[in-house]
Amino acid sequence: MDSQTLEYLNELIQIAAQAGNSRGAIEKFLTSLRKEFVFDNVAVYLQDERTASLEIVYARAIGRARNAEADAAWGETFASQVFSKGFILTQDPQPNTPLEDRIKRAYMLGLPLGGDDSLTKGVLVFVRFGGPVYENQHVRVAKIAADILSIFFERAAWKATKSELGELKRQMQLQEDFVSTISHELRTPLGFIKGYSTSLLRKDTQWDDATRDEFLNIIDEEADRLSLLIENVLESARLESKTLPLRFQPLRLDAVLRDVVMRIRSRYKDLEVSMEANSIPPIQGDGVRIAQVFENLFSNTIKYAPGSPIAITLNSNGETVKIVFKDRGPGITPEALPMVFERFYRVRGEMTVTGSGLGLYICKQIIQAHRGKIWAESPPGEGTAFFIELPINPAN
Repeated sequence: MDSQTLEYLNELIQIAAQAGNSRGAIEKFLTSLRKEFVFDNVAVYLQDERTASLEIVYARAIGRARNAEADAAWGETFASQVFSKGFILTQDPQPNTPLEDRIKRAYMLGLPLGGDDSLTKGVLVFVRFGGPVYENQHVRVAKIAADILSIFFERAAWKATKSELGELKRQMQLQEDFVSTISHELRTPLGFIKGYSTSLLRKDTQWDDATRDEFLNIIDEEADRLSLLIENVLESARLESKTLPLRFQPLRLDAVLRDVVMRIRSRYKDLEVSMEANSIPPIQGDGVRIAQVFENLFSNTIKYAPGSPIAITLNSNGETVKIVFKDRGPGITPEALPMVFERFYRVRGEMTVTGSGLGLYICKQIIQAHRGKIWAESPPGEGTAFFIELPINPAN
């Protein structure tokens, strides 16, 4: 192998080593290949993991006789033969094909991509119209190109697998954190309920009416907290499995919000809430679930931005209604912001705040079930704003 060929192959290897898994990278590689290895059409087929069939991922006519017929000559049947046999094949035109009809005189070379243990498998097909036939030295160069492409696709597959494993590991960590958190959250109200009920049942102590009422109120509040926690866990499971029924009916969001604000204020007397609604048309929605979204947003703000005023605005453009729910709290870090709506996610450093990490996840699932969108923004020093966009008619 002469020095010129070595330089040429080194150039191909460098292109593959530096490229990502993109059409542009494949095109650059195959365009460089054509400097020394002549072909008119080239196609890359990869096996689809789900169907086990070959799918074309790249095809280009870059040689002579470029027309519609030539552009369609990708050797699909020939590629299937190469894939099933697992070794290099060539195919010459039929002997009786007219010499002047170059498009029908296609010389094909097919090379397998990947091996038995590879994550990606496929076929590389070269087409020459009217010849020349593929000599041994041509096949050797094409084999090196196929090996380089195999490494290229294998590396991309490993990167994707690594990314998937990283995401899986992160999700498992979230679930571990959730189990730890939920265990604590369950023990706390159960501890109160058990402790105060045991105290009330003691025969050796007489409690006055005020103390008895205080104990019973604590038991009642902790039972409500426990019930809400269990309901959130069950509801998140139903939302995850798409089995939570929604009852759509005409709904005035401003009225739903006012009802929620009134309930929240009855529990948090000092909470400062302002609301501005401008000519909001009714939407089609489930009033109970939409109210749950608003309650979860209030709960989130009260936990993470205690004492902050809350400003709510509603606007409509005739097709959607947009709700902005803004506080003046410490905000959310840029690192945490993309994950706040994920199931089980809780902001790091806030583990002293009670909760299951399901509230905002439930919000997102309910809004998406209404074909809407929800997101959060938190500019430094400006608190946090939650945005909700709901279509007036989800059926449209």
